[in-house]
Amino acid sequence: MTTTAPPATPPDESTPAFPRAPWALLRNTWRGLTSMRTALVLLFLLALAALPGALLPQRSLNQRLVTQYFADHPTLAPLLDRLQFFGVFAAPWFAAVYLLLMVSLVGCLLPRTAEQLRGLRTPPVVTPRNLARLPHAAQRTVAEPIADVEERARGRLRGWRTRWSDEPGDVRTGSAERGHLHEVGNLVFHLSLLGLLVAFALGKLFGYEGQVVVLSGGGQFCNTGILGYDSFRAGLRVDGTDLQPFCVRVDDFTAAYEANGQPASFSASIGFQTAADVTAGTAAWRQATLAVNHPLRTDGSRLYLLGHGYAPRFTVTYPDGQQRTGEVQWRPVDQTTLLSEGATKFARPGVTDEQQRRTTQLAVTGLLAPTSSGGQVVTSVFPALDDPEVAVDVLRGDLGLDDGRGQSIFTVDRSKLDTGELTRVARQNMRPGDEITLDDGTRVRFDGVRDWVSLQVSHDPAQLWVLVSAVFLLAGLMLSLAVRRRRFWVRLTPDAAGGTRVELGGLARTDRAGYGEEFDRLTAAVLGTCPDDDVQQSRKTEDGP
Repeated sequence: MTTTAPPATPPDESTPAFPRAPWALLRNTWRGLTSMRTALVLLFLLALAALPGALLPQRSLNQRLVTQYFADHPTLAPLLDRLQFFGVFAAPWFAAVYLLLMVSLVGCLLPRTAEQLRGLRTPPVVTPRNLARLPHAAQRTVAEPIADVEERARGRLRGWRTRWSDEPGDVRTGSAERGHLHEVGNLVFHLSLLGLLVAFALGKLFGYEGQVVVLSGGGQFCNTGILGYDSFRAGLRVDGTDLQPFCVRVDDFTAAYEANGQPASFSASIGFQTAADVTAGTAAWRQATLAVNHPLRTDGSRLYLLGHGYAPRFTVTYPDGQQRTGEVQWRPVDQTTLLSEGATKFARPGVTDEQQRRTTQLAVTGLLAPTSSGGQVVTSVFPALDDPEVAVDVLRGDLGLDDGRGQSIFTVDRSKLDTGELTRVARQNMRPGDEITLDDGTRVRFDGVRDWVSLQVSHDPAQLWVLVSAVFLLAGLMLSLAVRRRRFWVRLTPDAAGGTRVELGGLARTDRAGYGEEFDRLTAAVLGTCPDDDVQQSRKTEDGP
């Protein structure tokens, strides 16, 4: 008799099957991304990606150095620019690596943290059946009863997490483990690393940094908006309209130099008003001293002293008796001697005719030597302001002060000399008190020189979290390196003579270096012997019997 199988039921095409391949791909991709190996690879890639930012000039820090790099490497620089190597930390590929690392760390650490919390509440594992197979093992029969041996073992294992239980045949077993702080330290290290990355990201979002030049002897600066800065780098969530309004006044600046001209110390005596003082309209100024690497901290910001230079002061007396005084910083062109260059610009007062205004503007340009060599060509021999002298060209004509376009405060457009829009009307070396009389009767007097200081304001609301994360990162690293996780087992079996057969086993969960000696001490303590006694025991380590 043959049996015919019923026909197979055709699949119901009205409800399509869930596509497993895309789901499996997403699941495996997520598992790979959130593995610790991937996090380490991404961390290495992030460090590798930051190298161009450390080795190459960055536009956000110094555009002049980037321009100079293009001039020095005309073939290589455009290629690097296409790869965004001159703006590494704002490049999309750098942000992609950063975000992938964040996602990988979060996906890797959160499950491990939950697992570790469960492990802290889990009692030690039960005693294995065959302790002799463990890397560290020993056994011996002692004349004492089980209760005495157990009491001695409990005393020796005080401070360990222990678990005692009964087995058939009046057998007592004990499990002990120690070193959970190793895994805790590992997790603290990685969680702190994640916190450090988050804090850096928050600092880039809500922080800002600006630089400003302030003249000593009473020059002031207030942190009320970005227009008060010479350069300003805002975070992605900062628009410059809600800055803490503290103020700074530079009362005095002191510089000391070695005999060879190298700077020994810089310090500036300042007065400052906090945001509360400014809001309350307080007239009093708090006193402080700024020095290199010793910033002023106020209202969540840090005020640094970066450098200094000199600002010559010129007074222009026009034929009608009106005077104008200009005092603008000149930039150093030689950091050793502080030989400086610049341009102090004047617009003639009281002139309403547009054409006349364009043809009567004056610029005093040239070089300033804080300690002049005394020769016909002005050069500086020392950075201190011991014997100042300037070599100036006085230019008259259209400086472009009224055309609405930005221009450097340190130079004039020299191409206008070729077109005739500017004319050089005088050239002379001058010391403080010297005066030049121009062809139209205008007099230009060199009054003296004043110091200026370069200040940097850095605001990072996440700097405290960066510090806390860094401290916990180091603490977690020290724990993971100093603490070893290990386990110890005891099995006590009664014998016919009233004694106890003691079986011991040990296992190091991490690096086993040094656990052999600790196991010997534990064995001697449980057996009631000294480690050097000639006892009948068998030990097995990973190096052999």
